[in-house]
Amino acid sequence: MTDQHSSDGEEPQVVVRDRRRIDPETGQIRTAADAAASGAHAAPEPEPVQVDELDPAAEFKAQLDERTADLQRLQAEYANYRKRVDRDREVVATAAKAQVVNEMLSVLDDIERADAHGDLTGAFKAVAEKLAAALQKSGLEPFGHEGEPFDPSVHEAVQHNTSPDVAGPTVTGVLRRGYRFGDRTLRAALVAVTDAEAGPIIIDQPVDEQN
Repeated sequence: MTDQHSSDGEEPQVVVRDRRRIDPETGQIRTAADAAASGAHAAPEPEPVQVDELDPAAEFKAQLDERTADLQRLQAEYANYRKRVDRDREVVATAAKAQVVNEMLSVLDDIERADAHGDLTGAFKAVAEKLAAALQKSGLEPFGHEGEPFDPSVHEAVQHNTSPDVAGPTVTGVLRRGYRFGDRTLRAALVAVTDAEAGPIIIDQPVDEQN
């Protein structure tokens, strides 16, 4: 009875395993034999992971492809930038030319009036013709001539008549010439417009049948 009580009351033995790789007393790295001697079970060393070495040629080709793509993208961006700059420069140059030409329209009006009155002769006529030719060469285009169809986007009607000789609204007189520079209309032409004259309205009368 006493032996059974003593056996049952015996406390279990506690085993402490020191897994530290460095000996706290000596400061040295423990070996497997030291760990076994101290009663500790050393943890198994992890197996080295096999790393596939990259092929130098493949790695170089990948870097080359990446740099080539970057260079192509930069070239495309630069080309678009140059196109945008050239387009903006052309717009600014055209606007500047149009502004200068617009200031000369009153001179062209005076020359045209002098020609209509027979005062455009001699050296003055030669200079006027050279001036008009130079302006037209730069892009100035006159419009507003008798006989052309009336276009409200470029013609400003100041007189209106009707006539049976025209089929639709037609410019029959030009009071002031219009001008355009490229796609820009500098001023509209002042014109007289003649529209088709309405014919007499004929109403058919029913014929009475005589009985």
